[in-house]
Amino acid sequence: MAEILIQNASHVLTMDDARREMAGVDIRIKDGVIAEIGHGLAGGAETVLASGCVVTPGLVNTHHHLYQTLTRAVPGGQDALLFGWLQTLYPIWSRFGPDEMFISAQVGLAELMLSGCTLTSDHLYLFPNGARLDDTIDAAAEIGMRFHPTRGAMSIGESDGGLPPDMLVEREEDILNDAIRLVDRFHDASEGSMCRVGVAPCSPFSVSRDLMRDAAILARDKGVMLHTHLAENDEDIAYSLEKFGCRPGQYAEDLGWTGDDVWHAHCVKLDGQEIDLFARSKTGVAHCPCSNCRLGSGIAPVRAMRDAGVPVGLGVDGSASNDAGNLVLEARQSMLLQRVSQGADAMSAREALEIATRGGAEVLGRSDCGQIAVGKRADLAIWDVTGIESAGSWDPAAIFLAGPTQVRDLFIEGRQVVRDGIVTTLDLPKVIERQNEMAQKLAS
Repeated sequence: MAEILIQNASHVLTMDDARREMAGVDIRIKDGVIAEIGHGLAGGAETVLASGCVVTPGLVNTHHHLYQTLTRAVPGGQDALLFGWLQTLYPIWSRFGPDEMFISAQVGLAELMLSGCTLTSDHLYLFPNGARLDDTIDAAAEIGMRFHPTRGAMSIGESDGGLPPDMLVEREEDILNDAIRLVDRFHDASEGSMCRVGVAPCSPFSVSRDLMRDAAILARDKGVMLHTHLAENDEDIAYSLEKFGCRPGQYAEDLGWTGDDVWHAHCVKLDGQEIDLFARSKTGVAHCPCSNCRLGSGIAPVRAMRDAGVPVGLGVDGSASNDAGNLVLEARQSMLLQRVSQGADAMSAREALEIATRGGAEVLGRSDCGQIAVGKRADLAIWDVTGIESAGSWDPAAIFLAGPTQVRDLFIEGRQVVRDGIVTTLDLPKVIERQNEMAQKLAS
């Protein structure tokens, strides 16, 4: 792999153990890792000038549904709460197949890259018409994204009292067997891995208690992580109390769904006892502020979680419940919502960046990512702060207060996947054209 020298960066926010910030420094990338950081380093085979730029670790996305980029702004779901929104979209998603999964994943991944994301999870929980998790894994491999796909599932359909239509649920035996196949084929636990697979039943209202328990056993037997939705809104809490006789946190703990190998999406409605449980067990949370606003779910208690020691990362959630997949917007929204609910000093721009980088890497179990330090993976975002968005800013490091929402350059495992604002690893206009054709066909 070529050696690259990022030269004369105006400001580097390392997010390393000391949270160092440096000015006018160079970063050498070699063999996919950060090899050297310092002033006046000798040139490498390729030089990338970064004067007038802020360099950060690549952002980390801890929750997404990539397939939903095909169903943005669907009229019937634009103003619905979570359950009504799902019921509007399930019939549309049932018409997807492998091509739809692949193209929607490529569009979603490219959108993330342009917002500075170098590592993303994905939660795919429906597999109509021959679609498989393999389709999204192939899309990520082609575009060059560091990927943590999770094998989701729904097993309780409407006829059994669940929310999803029967056409989208699977037999629990088939779900578990396919999870084993995917882990055996794609999961790479090594440092610098480009693909790790997780096990992820969709939610407590779409799978059985047995599947939740069996999934946890399977994941721990295979040494992979667990993921699901939890405590997303008031309807979610009411369902848990009615069906299980307890709050979602207790339900998760009873079934083995707490620990440092587990992360839950949303957690908007966690109470104090549940926050303490997650802090003690180091159970992670994927905070999805824009989606929580879009669906009217509420403001997650991120300040309380962070103060208690709960690992928290950011998630864009599915594009159908967000209508965007931009991690900069998520970080800014997270910061602003905590200020709305807790006061203007509740979260700084630097803390929001920490959550968006190192925080997300911790949630996904990636100690090799999320910071700029010698020996860590060369996942770097370069932000041009000479443009109008930063004009007049006194603090170039406060990019979530005044800064660009799109990267100039992006490196994943030392490979430049965005150059001058253009994705280098696929013909994005052609992919977008194909996606728009698919969306029109679905809408007809």
